Amino acid sequence: MTDPLDGLRRAMGDATPAPDPARRIANLARAQGIFDRAQGAAAEPRPTRERPDGWTALRHGADRMFVALTSRPALVTTTGLAALSLVIAVPMIREGTVPRLQPVDVPATTIVSQDQVSDPLAIDEGPEITAAPAPSKPPPAVAPPAAVDSRARSARVEGLEVAEQARSLPSSAGDPAASTVLLAPSHTDERDFRHETLAKPGSEIFANADPQPLKIAAEEPVSTFAIDVDTASYAVIRSSLMHGFLPPREAVRIEEMINYFPYAHPEPAPGEAPFRPTVTVTETPWNSDTQLLHIALQGRSPAVEDRPPLNLVFLVDTSGSMDAPAKLPLLVQSFRLMLGQLRAQDQIAIATYAGSASLVLGATPADDRRAILAALSQLDAGGSTAGAEGLRLAYQTAESMAAEGEVTRVILATDGDFNVGISDPDALQDFIARKRRSGIYLSVLGFGRGNLNDATMQALAQNGNGQAAYIDTLSEAQKVLVDQLTGALFPIADDVKVQIEFNPAVVAEYRLIGYETRALRREDFNNDRVDAGEIGAGHTVVAIYEITPVGSSAVLGDPLRYADPREASQGADGELAYLRLRYKKPGETTSQLIKLAIIPGMGTANADIRFAIAIAGFGQILRDSRYLGNWSYLDALSLAEANVGDDPFGYRREAVTLIHLAKSLSD
Repeated sequence: MTDPLDGLRRAMGDATPAPDPARRIANLARAQGIFDRAQGAAAEPRPTRERPDGWTALRHGADRMFVALTSRPALVTTTGLAALSLVIAVPMIREGTVPRLQPVDVPATTIVSQDQVSDPLAIDEGPEITAAPAPSKPPPAVAPPAAVDSRARSARVEGLEVAEQARSLPSSAGDPAASTVLLAPSHTDERDFRHETLAKPGSEIFANADPQPLKIAAEEPVSTFAIDVDTASYAVIRSSLMHGFLPPREAVRIEEMINYFPYAHPEPAPGEAPFRPTVTVTETPWNSDTQLLHIALQGRSPAVEDRPPLNLVFLVDTSGSMDAPAKLPLLVQSFRLMLGQLRAQDQIAIATYAGSASLVLGATPADDRRAILAALSQLDAGGSTAGAEGLRLAYQTAESMAAEGEVTRVILATDGDFNVGISDPDALQDFIARKRRSGIYLSVLGFGRGNLNDATMQALAQNGNGQAAYIDTLSEAQKVLVDQLTGALFPIADDVKVQIEFNPAVVAEYRLIGYETRALRREDFNNDRVDAGEIGAGHTVVAIYEITPVGSSAVLGDPLRYADPREASQGADGELAYLRLRYKKPGETTSQLIKLAIIPGMGTANADIRFAIAIAGFGQILRDSRYLGNWSYLDALSLAEANVGDDPFGYRREAVTLIHLAKSLSD
């Protein structure tokens, strides 16, 4: 049987003609000719209006290119590509995967003497100031391109959302904002606040003096100084090293480097003085023929629930010099961190100063965080710097908040650039001293580099019985305003003075390491009218002397030919020195005395003491001390690394890193 489809296939095959090779070649040649004419492949193109030659052709081609690129579809496409690239690049920058180039200007600084530091800025009591809202600034004639409001930066600086780090705590108030505690995230890239250009020549002023000289015990057996709990110098040194240059020598205050770190020295027993001295005599790592006398004063740490109510007035510098990421925006973020440490019975007020002073937030319970955060978010930088007027308003506000049994303090946050309203340098010292005696203390927080006036900050804090700290990162803000807030704001001993009398029969020479700006005259020790430093709750204060024993080959001074030999007093046989301490209880005007005899080999040098000695050596290297011999950064590094010990916050490991950086930068 035949399949009908077979017949159909044969019919279709017969209908299809066989291919003609010659015709195929002709068709291909014709197609190539059509293609050449369409693509302009003629022997020579003719110059026409549509197709000019030479420079005319180049110009016309460029015109067509720009017309094509600026058409609506092209613009939409390129804009979309740019937005897409930002979406990809910004997270990489935030995560630190893309390195940032940071412009760095080598800083040139100005050093001021201690006499100049003791004469800070001027102020006049003047008439009472009526609190008024911050004046509105007239709009500029032409807005600068791509301007960014500092308030926006303070809300979100370099991708850091502080609000996202909030944790909830129980609160008696029903307001959700009242139960938010803001903490600095542990993974924060601190470069966020370090990308601005640093100091320009002559733009920064530091408070310091020449290093302490070597003293001959037979001629000057008594050394007297006021204690110092400031930490600003260490943070400035860190800022310099992290930006890639060694700090200026005048920025290095060794006592502030040593006292930056927490130590675990014995606390006083119940019923004793508010702090306890611990004395250790140990070998000197940079000179085997001398010894180090290490004196530590450890303050008592009262229970947090026992602390009195706190009244704080934030005095914020909102002048034009504060308009930088590491200044006003970082300041606002820092104050937000602090709110979680305050209680419902505490009060906060916020005053600002620029061209004039104004009260942004009146006395407000600390648990009303919604109102406080709203006031902080409205701060914006611009104008000149009426610092004197701002201080007067802040103290006036603090006086209205003060009550019996409470702690009242003004916290000044500034870059130290006071430049308006200054007439009498002595007036401010008298003004702050009067307020200090009334129980209102002043602490100073420095922000930013470039025009940092460290000398003014030190003068204000010292005259205000407060602490000076420099904040360059959120981590430092966490340390100053969260981890160590109790010690910074709650004094346990005022006007603390140290006096050492060396026994010239045992000690030939001595020198105090640091404390150049805290030196006192011998007679100042027993004068209760002379101001000195304060110890806060839980604070540790360390002072280190290098001493040269009698008969040591390290003695540098020759004995006098005609001087009578000095003999040790009766009953002091074998004593190395005699320690006297004076302090006042907060609010009192009469000092109390502590005495302690120091003998050779006293105490044992533990990791805390050896680490403090390493930092003292590091600071002397930065100041180019002539007493270190060949002791180097490597020696300081080895001693510090071996004595990091218990370091829960990582401060000591950071110091080791800074010594590494300093060595690299000095090579």
